[in-house]
Amino acid sequence: MKIIRGLWNRPNGAPALPGACALTIGNFDGVHRGHQAMLALLQSEARHRGVPTCVMTFEPHPRDFFAAMQRRPELAPARIATLRDKLEELSRCGVDQCVVLPFNERLASQSPEAFIQDTLVGALGVRYVLVGDDFRFGARRAGDYAMLDAAGSRLGFDVARMQSYEVHGLRVSSSAVREALAQGRMQDAAALLGRPYAISGHVVHGRKLGRELGESSPGARDGFRTLNLRFSHWKPAASGIFAVHVHGLWDTPLPGVANLGVRPSLDPDDVNGGRVLLETHCLDWPAELARRLPGGEAYGKIVRVELLHKLHDELKYDSLDALTRGIARDCDDARAFFASLHTQTHRQTTRDRI
Repeated sequence: MKIIRGLWNRPNGAPALPGACALTIGNFDGVHRGHQAMLALLQSEARHRGVPTCVMTFEPHPRDFFAAMQRRPELAPARIATLRDKLEELSRCGVDQCVVLPFNERLASQSPEAFIQDTLVGALGVRYVLVGDDFRFGARRAGDYAMLDAAGSRLGFDVARMQSYEVHGLRVSSSAVREALAQGRMQDAAALLGRPYAISGHVVHGRKLGRELGESSPGARDGFRTLNLRFSHWKPAASGIFAVHVHGLWDTPLPGVANLGVRPSLDPDDVNGGRVLLETHCLDWPAELARRLPGGEAYGKIVRVELLHKLHDELKYDSLDALTRGIARDCDDARAFFASLHTQTHRQTTRDRI
């Protein structure tokens, strides 16, 4: 998938895309099943017209921008996905091109008419535009579907609107995914997303406290060493302690237990500076894996962590000994969860054979 970041630094006003396209516009946070249905329709319409598909999305989220402008951080939405994960899912859905527009004061103040003429027609050469049923655009959200449709008739591109997508009578939306994640309903989130909820990123150095903890705990590899992923966004949609699968290090997913949050038991002035961190301890660490990794460490590797089951919210422990015991209990609970999965899979396989 070709990624185009911004549209306004093009030489001599050259178009951002070399030809026409079929376009859809949105935040696409989570790329849930409703988004996937929209992208499938976009692909069909693009094939009929012989043009590539294109998604226009924004970073930061427009609500992040306006929350910062008003100095009201509570108005910012919880983020389901990082930009990396959003782009990865869009690519998996078969999108040919993605335009990532920086949502800033310039874009926020652009009139709907200028957005249509300069961005959609001038920069992207749209032949077809597909939007959601609640689509608004331009300064003060003054643009709507009727305005876009009328402009399409005048300027020579088709416009279509897709109604809400439902699963078991529930409207699939980013808000519904956020609600499920906030409540720890990971199976419901997976049903809305069409896949287990996951976060990916580069493994970075942390405080290295985990390797000092629990060195005497049975099954702990060099204590409770963790794979650390940091995020620029401070408000993740999920938080707490989870049983997880780690992809990207071994031939098969590695079971683990992870903390997603700000680690309230530790000094907020430590190396992580109070930022959101995903710390994952792998319950199993094949000996051959350590030999494959440079120095036996995973720093710099890109991993994907699937959050399968929430064990509990983050807890504040009053000592490192209490924290160590808490982590050990979490590891035991995660192992019990994976054992129950194995039992369920075995029973289902037996029923299928019968």
